[in-house]
Amino acid sequence: MDDKSSHYSITSHILPSLGAHSNRKIKLRGYIISPSNPRYRAWDAFLVLLVFYTAWATPFQFGFLDRPHGPIDTIDNIVNGFFAIDIILTFFVAYLDRSTYSMIDDPKLIALRYIKSGFMLDLISIIPSELVRSALPHSLQSYGYFSMLRLWRLRRASVMFARLEKNRNFSYFGVRVVKLICVTLFAVHCAGCFYYLLAARKKDQNKTWLSLTMGNFRERSTWELYVMCIYWSITTLTTTGYGDLHAVATEEMIFTMIYMLFDLGLTAYLIGNMTNLVVHGTSNTRRFRDTIQAASSFAQRNKLPVQLEEQMLAHLCLRYRTDSEGLQQQTLETLPKAIRSGISNHLFYSLVDKVYLFHGVSDDLLFQLVAEMKAEYFPPREDVILQNEAPTDLYILVTGAVELISHRNGMDQVVGELKNCGVCGEVGVLCYRPQLFTVRTKRTSQLLRLDRTSFFNIVKANIGDGTIIMNNLLQHLKERWDPLMTAVLADIEHMLAQGRMDMPLSLCFAANRGDDLLLRQLLKRGMDPNESDSSGRTVLHIAASKGSVECILLLLDFGADPNRKDSEGNVPLWDAMVGKHEAAVKLLVDNGATISSGDVGQFACFAVDQGSLDLLKEIIKYGGDVTLLNNSLGTTAMHTAISEENVEIVKFLVEQGTDLDKPDVHGWTPRALAEYQGHEEIKELFNLMQPTNKETSVNPPEMPSAPYLKKYQSDPMIHLLTPEETTSPLARESGSSNGRLMRKRTSPFQNSLIGFMSARQRHHEGESGQDYSSTKIANSRIPCRITIGCLEKAHTGKRVVLLPDSIQELLDIGAQKFGLSLTKVLTEDGALIEDIAVIRDGDHLVLASDATSEN
Repeated sequence: MDDKSSHYSITSHILPSLGAHSNRKIKLRGYIISPSNPRYRAWDAFLVLLVFYTAWATPFQFGFLDRPHGPIDTIDNIVNGFFAIDIILTFFVAYLDRSTYSMIDDPKLIALRYIKSGFMLDLISIIPSELVRSALPHSLQSYGYFSMLRLWRLRRASVMFARLEKNRNFSYFGVRVVKLICVTLFAVHCAGCFYYLLAARKKDQNKTWLSLTMGNFRERSTWELYVMCIYWSITTLTTTGYGDLHAVATEEMIFTMIYMLFDLGLTAYLIGNMTNLVVHGTSNTRRFRDTIQAASSFAQRNKLPVQLEEQMLAHLCLRYRTDSEGLQQQTLETLPKAIRSGISNHLFYSLVDKVYLFHGVSDDLLFQLVAEMKAEYFPPREDVILQNEAPTDLYILVTGAVELISHRNGMDQVVGELKNCGVCGEVGVLCYRPQLFTVRTKRTSQLLRLDRTSFFNIVKANIGDGTIIMNNLLQHLKERWDPLMTAVLADIEHMLAQGRMDMPLSLCFAANRGDDLLLRQLLKRGMDPNESDSSGRTVLHIAASKGSVECILLLLDFGADPNRKDSEGNVPLWDAMVGKHEAAVKLLVDNGATISSGDVGQFACFAVDQGSLDLLKEIIKYGGDVTLLNNSLGTTAMHTAISEENVEIVKFLVEQGTDLDKPDVHGWTPRALAEYQGHEEIKELFNLMQPTNKETSVNPPEMPSAPYLKKYQSDPMIHLLTPEETTSPLARESGSSNGRLMRKRTSPFQNSLIGFMSARQRHHEGESGQDYSSTKIANSRIPCRITIGCLEKAHTGKRVVLLPDSIQELLDIGAQKFGLSLTKVLTEDGALIEDIAVIRDGDHLVLASDATSEN
């Protein structure tokens, strides 16, 4: 890992100021080391190990050694060498400017900062002791005085422990205990070494604590003396002395008093830290016990039923266990909303998508709903919802099982059970009525809670999804053959008709259900009568496709446009015609609806495709021209009828004045198309019949003036959707498949050879810049079909193939079809064909080899 990626780690030092940009991705200059570089961190950790050695060796040398000698001196010089290398590296390590929170990588600024801070002490601490002794006066040549400056390195250990305390890979308790042990051992070690120094350097050796303990202490080994000093230091620190070792000289007494005063503070520091660590580990348990005790006291003081008290205590126990083993809800709430939404969607999106209430809604709505849900745990036999309580929340079951209980005549009766992905409380929330059932867990269960306010705030911004949710609820209630559900369904229908629903509903929802009373309530609120769904179908389109005369009257009365087109060019009148709703058709025509406002060519092609001559006649009856082009496909009804070989419709269209020599957008005229497809009966019809002039065609009847609109009496009950009508989200909002009148239909010959040839013809026209007339296009060369046979294999039959571009290609095709090597092309009379140009469409040819033709 190089320095470029070093800023991606999060440290306690690199923190941008408020409003500033993060500097974690800034590239540093060449040869500049980032303080977060993993290799530099490893080097720094290695130096900390050397600091521990310095912390032991420096006081020991100061107290017990007069001059450098032995392995300690060698190790000292090696350690000093490593710290000398670190001094050089420090001149190339970037640092964070605390005023601007920017990473400084200027070598001059780095060097200036280091020289001002700790450079001099670092430099002095690496000077060899031998060199110091030779340079200083005799009175200052003691080994330990100069070496004590090396304790400056202890700052590295302090920084290391502070970093480990924040590192989530290490136990905070363990790091703190190790730090306290290190501090205690260092204090004991330093005090013992200093105490020995006071006795060893005193001129009158008979007046020291060492002479009082042992006669000639200089004859003892260094190890024995060191152990004795540490023993004195520990007994003094723990205040258990002084039965055997005590101060004798005045200097020793002064040092002992200072050390004991220091011990007071150190002991308080150690006890305080250890107490905090222990209390922190048991604080959750203590709070839990206090909470349980308070709950029990509350229940006894207020004489609560035993069952209710047990439910309360069971919930508190489960809450303690889930909060202790997982991430607490309070901690989740402190995270940014994007992170909380990501967590919720990762955990619960797929589950909520399976809930019947949200079938068919948009992904956006589902994402927003899941982000607002809260996961909660409930112990067995606990009430989640009480019957007749206010509808504030709905719940979705994640794991476990819950029962639906109805309280009737003083008895609790189980009326249902929810499994995974089940939802409860939805009727109360959507219809704002008291909860229908008591919801009680059978075993430990996890549920997602969604409060009513958040739910409606989201749904109000997605009205189309709101109608889908309402349809899902009504269909679900209809499918439950329970008397109680039947009564609830009737109440909801009445509330819908009166417009007393908080759920935001669209006009399309009302029109799709044929509910004119709800439609009137929504229109009175000022909703747009020309409201459309996602496919551009207006409310009038849906009402016309349903044949709902009452809804059509209401919409027209409130100013709906009877000639508004949807995204496919359909108009309400055409929807009513296809649905064969004669009353709706008459009502629309009487109020100014015209078939010519839509894509009449498309309507005619649809009628031909359905083989409905009556529908074609009805288009003409209401003023439509069936000879027009289909705007979406670029063909006419005549082209479609020829492709479908519907002679009856072709004859009818000729009678209506269809121009047989007018090409479509692909360049094909009806005559050329019939000629190419080989429809003999249609070709004969074209030859016998003369096109009728449009002046002699059937004239549409004159439209009467629109009468005054008035409201008809309608049934107040709401028509419930059938399962077929609620199969898809589109059907729920826009109507069933009967309402979708004409879909875009691929041209019957657009992907055939005709389509390719016409596209090729247009390509050549674009390249040459020539302007071909419809006559030239009709008379241009088109692929010929020929029949080929083989002399050697006359028994195998003949083949119909397309005429290739050369004689050799034709022979190759024959060789492939008959499995022989063929060399000649003959007519049926035996004449030799030498040029491909003499072959015509429909010719019968014979292929032969040289040997066969000679015979």
